[in-house]
Amino acid sequence: MQLNRLVSFYKTMGDPTRIRIVFLLAKEPLHGQAIAVKLGLTPPTITHHLNKLREINLVYQRRDKNTVYFYLNESVLKQQSSVLVKLADKEEVKKLEELNLENQRVIDNFFTKDGKLKNIPAQRKKKLMVFEHLIKGLKMGKKYEEKELNAYIKQFHEDYATIRREFIINHYMYRENGIYELNPPEMWAKIEGSSSKKGP
Repeated sequence: MQLNRLVSFYKTMGDPTRIRIVFLLAKEPLHGQAIAVKLGLTPPTITHHLNKLREINLVYQRRDKNTVYFYLNESVLKQQSSVLVKLADKEEVKKLEELNLENQRVIDNFFTKDGKLKNIPAQRKKKLMVFEHLIKGLKMGKKYEEKELNAYIKQFHEDYATIRREFIINHYMYRENGIYELNPPEMWAKIEGSSSKKGP
């Protein structure tokens, strides 16, 4: 867990209205108008708070016909409730530091100085580190047409079809009717702890 994500989460949650929204969504998915009625607030106010909750991946949305429903990302809530305890665990902190160092080595090895991907790693863990690095430039909540996503990937590597497919296989993105959107990070394929294998 990166420090900036931890700080962002608790800073965003330091608002009574957002806590009340989380409480409502813990019971069931709701659309924005329903949340506004239940809390006695205007729809624009609710939209503002929902956007803030989406920024920390605590809330995500899905469309059902013409209505957009908001869901509580329970895995994020559970993760954040235990993260402070983990930070007090010296072994957990050590593992995190080792993983961060390994991740930086992989990025340095597989990317050129101008940001181009030299080749797709064969080893799964290194491949996931590379993919997480690639998707940093994509925006959470934005819908990407396939052509637009291809153009984004081609900035880094010519084999956009393989990388786009890997984004779906490893749950970084989901696809519906030819439109791609990022999944919450908690759904992404997990990068496990330090590996003993060396080289690309």
